[in-house]
Amino acid sequence: MYDKYVGYVDDCFMKDAFLQKAMREAFEVFCNIPVCGSPSAELLAGFCDSILKKGGCQLSDEATDESFEKVVKVLAYFNEKDVFAEFCRKKLARRLLFDRSANDDRENSFLTKLKQNCGGQFTAKMEGMITDLTLAKDTQTNFKNFLDSNPNLQPGIDLTVTILTTGHWPSYKSSDLNLPEEMVKCVEVFNEFFDTQKKLRKLSWIYSLGTCNVIAKFEPKTMELVASTYQAALLLLFNYADRLSYSEILNQLNLTNEDLVRLLHSLSCAKYKILIKEPNSKTISPNDDFMFNYKFTDKMKRIEIPLLPVDERTKVIEEVDKDRRYAIDAAIVRIMKSRKILGHQELVMESVEQLQRMFKPDITAIKKRIEDLITREYLERDEENPTIFKYLA
Repeated sequence: MYDKYVGYVDDCFMKDAFLQKAMREAFEVFCNIPVCGSPSAELLAGFCDSILKKGGCQLSDEATDESFEKVVKVLAYFNEKDVFAEFCRKKLARRLLFDRSANDDRENSFLTKLKQNCGGQFTAKMEGMITDLTLAKDTQTNFKNFLDSNPNLQPGIDLTVTILTTGHWPSYKSSDLNLPEEMVKCVEVFNEFFDTQKKLRKLSWIYSLGTCNVIAKFEPKTMELVASTYQAALLLLFNYADRLSYSEILNQLNLTNEDLVRLLHSLSCAKYKILIKEPNSKTISPNDDFMFNYKFTDKMKRIEIPLLPVDERTKVIEEVDKDRRYAIDAAIVRIMKSRKILGHQELVMESVEQLQRMFKPDITAIKKRIEDLITREYLERDEENPTIFKYLA
């Protein structure tokens, strides 16, 4: 549609300024209308993800570059560019952490185009994520050398750890999962290694992002199960018990009910029934009992056990709202630091002008942030004229 109407304006109307303005306004209207409850920014980020991930759109390098060029052109009409950036960051994280990126060069090409059109701040976190993955490979090499030189500190199982910088990556839920004995030793050994490398940095383990390769001995044959850390921790409980109730699993793993229901559903009600559930139904309840399914078999020797996807849209919107508050605060302080004294209307207008490259700020939100900055003593009202603000150094 963009190509079609640009062609009309350029070729049929000789790039007439009035029609260029009309086209821009029209695109701004419909590009910002949600589709089936999803923000257009989310859908555009999903399109980019389909090009960049393994098994996605099979395009040539030339066609991929052309698609990215069109994405950044259409993105110019979006009011919520920060929502697009946050969804892109979430999807990039999944591609990088689960090795689902089709091509490193394409990832870098996409970020370069976004940076050229939206500025360095737009892509700073995503570039930091890619840098983290490169540094993580060096850390893993150092960890292997550490184990080789300390034979008494063996974790017992093969362990790969990816170190991430908190500020670059989306926030993930950190739980107090009770790790099985087999995994506790791994964490202890890596912590000891990390203390020798980065004494002033603190590790926070995000088990929800981990994957494990579990050797499962079924009666028909032995198989390799590719599972999440949570799924693996649950399965290992059956090394020491033939039958476990819902409440027993909940207490031993120290998970929330929501997380445990997802785990048990994936292992007993989904495609691969590694566990047998009593009563045999398609839903999980606190009264259920579970047993290891020794008779399970599959034509494949190695299978990946999927987890039910979690709707992350609400969380992304919350993250964007939080970032917007910081961005509005920073813009107001920046303006007042240079101007020292400014009227309310002028401050609001200058704030909107600074922020609209990333999002279309709500006037009410700006007013709330001004009041908050007054409370925190960044600004003060003029005693004689309350519509004039003064900057407090």
